[in-house]
Amino acid sequence: MLLLARYVLPVSSEHIENGAVYVKDGRIADIGYATKLKSLYPGEPVLDFGLAALMPGFIDAHSHLEYSCFRGLINDVPYAPWKILLSEKEKALTPADWDDSALLGALETLRSGITTIADITKTGASFRAAQAVGLRGTFYREVGTMEKSEANHVLEAAYSDIEEWRSQARTGYQRIGISPEALYTCHPLVFKYISEYAADGTPVAVHLAGSREEYEFVRYGSSPFSVHSTEQERGYGIDMPPWLATGVSPVRYILNWGIFEVPNILAIHCVHVDDEDIEFLQDYDVAVAVCPRCNAQLGMGVAPLSKFIKAGLRVGLGTDSPAATDTINPIAEMQFALLIQRALNSRSSYLTSAQMIDIATLGSARALGIADEVGSLEAGKRADIIALDLSNSSQAPTHDPNSAIVNTTGPANILMTMVGGEILYNGHYLPGVDTKRIFARAEEMRLKLRA
Repeated sequence: MLLLARYVLPVSSEHIENGAVYVKDGRIADIGYATKLKSLYPGEPVLDFGLAALMPGFIDAHSHLEYSCFRGLINDVPYAPWKILLSEKEKALTPADWDDSALLGALETLRSGITTIADITKTGASFRAAQAVGLRGTFYREVGTMEKSEANHVLEAAYSDIEEWRSQARTGYQRIGISPEALYTCHPLVFKYISEYAADGTPVAVHLAGSREEYEFVRYGSSPFSVHSTEQERGYGIDMPPWLATGVSPVRYILNWGIFEVPNILAIHCVHVDDEDIEFLQDYDVAVAVCPRCNAQLGMGVAPLSKFIKAGLRVGLGTDSPAATDTINPIAEMQFALLIQRALNSRSSYLTSAQMIDIATLGSARALGIADEVGSLEAGKRADIIALDLSNSSQAPTHDPNSAIVNTTGPANILMTMVGGEILYNGHYLPGVDTKRIFARAEEMRLKLRA
């Protein structure tokens, strides 16, 4: 199959005007000018997208698809009360609710041009949803406890789930990893045991230094978390944190428990980090997933993206939880990240649209350790490709497709989402998933959660 468009953005090299991509057996077989490829492969079917851009699918470096039904339920509150309210509301969901909520999110990822996700899940719902719609991804089984006596038990349960999911995973499409819960809900043994378990290369993701509340809790033992974990879970009725103040940053705290030594680790957020923290991340080759819209929406702060890039860290872009951002929209993440970093940094750290596209595709692939397979349009890589319409009046004339994509497009501009050479979305979803049922179930769940 030949895919044609006015612009082809390989990401790993300069864009091609009037370009084409040749897809064969689920992989990219060739890329170049349309006239040349049409002459080389005359018998191939052709899909011509016209004034559009072909580029690698977005790679969402951090998501929580199973929380898709929570969007719009907890608005205009900062991180700590949002997290507490979310924890209360999620108790109302059944296993079937979690599965349908994740399916809702999976459908939205395809409509948004996302072809690969890195999703943290308690229930496995996002893993099953990805399988149902054909998404590629890494799925981290979330696990945690504050009780030392429970650490071994909860981790054994997680390992069992991981083995089961691995037996069901589609080769080349789904990888299974593990993720500790938030630092303020985990006994240190959880990190130690995970570091031992993942020494074989099992992917690990950890939420780290995301909010001011987490930072103050880890360093000083004082934040809304100490109050609520005490009163609601431990029943003491006094403000007594479940651990003593450590006196160090979250990065330096978790460093003590060996988790940075695993071969394949992704740190999420890293908003409240200093230069020394960044040096530790660099020394241990820790990849980082930044989630700019979620961080802003919940008043968490702004990750020092320019510093991460300058330090040579592997950085990817995540959409995080739909319960916070309401939409799964990688283009909005790029737009917001670009503008906020420009506003906060000097001209010497001025980010470009092309850099943001790199971070949302090849950068995320590097962060997840899968850049040899996806993230750019190169011969031999998986044919995970999207087409974006650039024919709107706000985009004419289009001289720089990178700028046009970041600054003027959105999910409505996605003409096609292809994963492994298979078109999963082209204005309509592939048959096989009952979308009407999923959308109806979403409304059901929202009514229940509001009540």
